[in-house]
Amino acid sequence: MRIEDIFSDLPTLETERTILRKLRSEDEQDIFQYGSDDDVSRYTAWPTHRTMEDTRIYLTKVLQKYDHHAVAPWGIVDKETGKIIGTSGFMAWNVHHAKAELGYALSKDYWNLGYMTEVIRAILSFGFDRMQLVRIEASCLPLNLGSARVMEKVGMTYEGLIRQTILVKGKHEDLKLYSIVLDDYRNPNNVP
Repeated sequence: MRIEDIFSDLPTLETERTILRKLRSEDEQDIFQYGSDDDVSRYTAWPTHRTMEDTRIYLTKVLQKYDHHAVAPWGIVDKETGKIIGTSGFMAWNVHHAKAELGYALSKDYWNLGYMTEVIRAILSFGFDRMQLVRIEASCLPLNLGSARVMEKVGMTYEGLIRQTILVKGKHEDLKLYSIVLDDYRNPNNVP
């Protein structure tokens, strides 16, 4: 398995309420809408988008990743409105070790409605089935209780606190590490 085998043409995924697809340049207004919300960016490594140019820079980077067949996120489309309401996907993939790191962001208008849990379940399935992963991990800042809940709902196990592991907005922050391995994904009753 090679990264290009999957990311040369990132496939579209579908859940009950969302479509996960490649981002497009015409999505910039929707991305700016949630990216400019201080509540959304509070627990992210990226700064709040203050101008449309901030969003264009982000979108350009993602589109370049698509062009270079690199690991890149899906845009989350709300089926009802057709709007991009967030992003989710793999941020890193170590093919040799068959593990990947997951990340996500979601418009505040969709918090606490189960959208991200639905999306992450689809991405976990894709990771284990199509990417042949053995381990998927994700992390969040300790105060990001909503993100921790999502990881727990999808069956990920809390592995511990990684101290001062990431520089976020000028400060070295701790991260809570979660993971799910293939055996636990296939046999959820065996989770420790």
